[in-house]
Amino acid sequence: MSHPDYRLNLRSLGTPRGVSSLVGPHGVGASPGDKKSKNKNTRGKKKSIFETYMSKEDVSEGLKRGTLIQGVLRINPKKFHEAFIPSPDGDRDIFIDGVVARNRALNGDLVVVKLLPEEQWKVIKPESNDKETEGAYESDLPEELCGSHLLQQSLKACNDSPDVIIEAQFDDSDSEDGHGNTPNSLVDGVKKLSVCVHEKGEEGAGAPVTKDENTLMSQDARASPEKSLQRSAKVVYILEKKHSRAATGFLKLLADKNSELFRKYALFSPSDHRVPRIYVPLKDCPQDFVTRPKDYANTLFICRIVDWKEDSNFALGQLAKSLGQAGEIEPETEGILTEYGVDFSDFPSEVLECLPHGLPWTIPPEEFRKRRDLRKDCIFTIDPSTARDLDDALSCKSLADGNFEVGVHIADVSYFVPEGSSLDSVAAERATSVYLVQKILSEWFGRTVIRSCTKLSYEHAQSMIESPTRKIPEKELPPISPEHSGEEVHRAVLTLHGIAKELRKQRFADGALRLDQLKLAFTLDRETGLPQGCHIYEYRDSNKLVEEFMLLANMAVAREIHRAFPERALLRRHPPPQTKMLNDLMEFCEQLGLPMDFSSAGALNKSLTETFGDDKYSLARKEVLTNMCSRPMQMALYFCAGTLRDPAQFRHYALNVPLYTHFTSPIRRFADVMVHRLLAAALGYREPPDMEPNVLQKRADHCNDRRMASKRVQELSTGLFFAILVKESGPLESEAMVLGVLNQAFDVLVLRYGVQKRIYCNALPLRSHHFQKVGKKPELTLVWEPEDLEQEPVQQVVTIFSLVEVVLRAEATALKYSAVLKRPGTEGLLDPQEKQGCDHHSDQRED
Repeated sequence: MSHPDYRLNLRSLGTPRGVSSLVGPHGVGASPGDKKSKNKNTRGKKKSIFETYMSKEDVSEGLKRGTLIQGVLRINPKKFHEAFIPSPDGDRDIFIDGVVARNRALNGDLVVVKLLPEEQWKVIKPESNDKETEGAYESDLPEELCGSHLLQQSLKACNDSPDVIIEAQFDDSDSEDGHGNTPNSLVDGVKKLSVCVHEKGEEGAGAPVTKDENTLMSQDARASPEKSLQRSAKVVYILEKKHSRAATGFLKLLADKNSELFRKYALFSPSDHRVPRIYVPLKDCPQDFVTRPKDYANTLFICRIVDWKEDSNFALGQLAKSLGQAGEIEPETEGILTEYGVDFSDFPSEVLECLPHGLPWTIPPEEFRKRRDLRKDCIFTIDPSTARDLDDALSCKSLADGNFEVGVHIADVSYFVPEGSSLDSVAAERATSVYLVQKILSEWFGRTVIRSCTKLSYEHAQSMIESPTRKIPEKELPPISPEHSGEEVHRAVLTLHGIAKELRKQRFADGALRLDQLKLAFTLDRETGLPQGCHIYEYRDSNKLVEEFMLLANMAVAREIHRAFPERALLRRHPPPQTKMLNDLMEFCEQLGLPMDFSSAGALNKSLTETFGDDKYSLARKEVLTNMCSRPMQMALYFCAGTLRDPAQFRHYALNVPLYTHFTSPIRRFADVMVHRLLAAALGYREPPDMEPNVLQKRADHCNDRRMASKRVQELSTGLFFAILVKESGPLESEAMVLGVLNQAFDVLVLRYGVQKRIYCNALPLRSHHFQKVGKKPELTLVWEPEDLEQEPVQQVVTIFSLVEVVLRAEATALKYSAVLKRPGTEGLLDPQEKQGCDHHSDQRED
């Protein structure tokens, strides 16, 4: 194989919030496409619900003058009437209250907003939780910052397996390097998935939806010194519709059978409450839907929004297809992929024509004249045992002067993707797959030809690291080419491990940050594809070995392409944390007496490493605080160097380096392919790409969008698989730690399974509950209804870092699961047989 080398020497929505129902003789809401209202009182054109968007010219002028603000809209998945955009100055998010103020923008859209007069800003009461004043972030934490980490101590001493896990928030097992599972596993059946999605809550379920008590208050209350204001705004323009405008959901007949609308439209109710309900033409619906609507009550459909008029509560849409029965893996997964615009269709023939036809493919003779021949070197891959995209390899050999030559060999994917070809176009569109002590003396970049002598898994490499002097039997290793021996590979792995440990030690000494998080993986039934169990993906020394050299290669390539093309280098930056959220977290830690230093990435890493002990409670507190520290972190972004004038903005906060890029995973990331082309041009192998910085930036933006969509899809898919596991194997018990307290609910991190859940007071058998703040620390007192009339009520105080027992149970009507709190003092809600089965499922290892 030819390689470029781097070497070292759901509820119904009802009427939208803030919208008066337009109820007339022909049904609720404005009829889509109606020319005039049938209601005589309105006479003529219907009253608009939404404001007309500003003109492009006015928007451009307003942005220049600073009277308008742009940002990505985030809609709270737990409270769909609340939306936010980031504040440009890093202060508290700007609040957008209700559907009308969102003005038909959907989650993820790039919008322009206008601030409301100060008297309409949101009032934050001192007893409210800051989590409720910020947008609900959906794991924007970049993979360069987080990683998998295995806790060595179990919170329960029932077995030897680790059972403390944190929510792994991202797709890649590669952590910083992009080395590991691909999201294509979703389409192919999902081998391993990480991250559990947050469930939409039902705080105050059953009560009428009223205006948030924090939102609008009297002038007297507004003037009160203990209140603070949050800037509030309304959407005046959508710069870019990032949301796919596709949704999965269910069809219903309209309520008023006598209305004109009933004869033309059905109502589509999206599963995601952040998407509006949609009128769909009956001609798009199954032929017998009107006469037999109950037959389709559990059928999942995909609908696309095609229009949303100013005078209509609901959007107008078109049914794309019927997916199948809700609650089944395949239709649910296809729905997730479609909603997030992930193209999982077969490649068209013109794309396949770009690939080599004669298989097995052989390297053309002329390539040997252009490349350094390393086929005799001891080069090998280290990947997950299930990996199919073997795009990186390593080598290490000792030199006569006592130094080592380390090779990082990356598949030359750009060789197979000619610029401007159909394959290039489809790759650009899809953009990503959906998962030293001694001084280093010199670097060499170049194209090579290699032959991997063996395919090691992480488990193989780990056994070599753990048994440095033992000769590993051939039967325990994969086949090795006859030119090399198992001992030679073993020596190389040990040397690489030693160098990687020193690189890692130096990297953190130089100020890098890592928010260690655990990843949940599933074992699947080979026949049904259903999850049989789940286990913690162990992040061990073999993973760290590969990670360090991938990071090193990415940093070296970033320096090289920026040196050669300072205006056109495609780099990756990670902005520092959001100031307001970080300051709030700092204040929170001070209240709790936690000596955390947030002054830099390195200081934060040191605090997380050194503050906590190794007892079970300290380890759990560390996991919760790590989770909290992830919230202010911003997303890492691809960018073209020529579009930013301040080099300080190039920096990567988590890695604490001035320049970084992605080079090591060209099989699954198109950004890496573009970097390969830049590096080839820098080395004189080809002409520089003929693109202006603004064109490159558009491609970078697209890669960012697709990367985020890929992460969201994997989060949702993992949530789906875990919900199935709870349904099939539950109920599941676990210890949990409280990470947020609200007036009538609290959030917990379920330590055994690494999922976050909100527990609602009205779902518990309580006599009463009371919320207060002790200083700035929120506290919820629960008074449990006694099980026996002769007993006294049991009181339980819930606050941040409280350790509680929870039970996860499947919901009867959908593929969802909920968490309930166990009554204090009870032995458990599961009988011994159920507990044993639960432990068996959670501790399985993948075949």
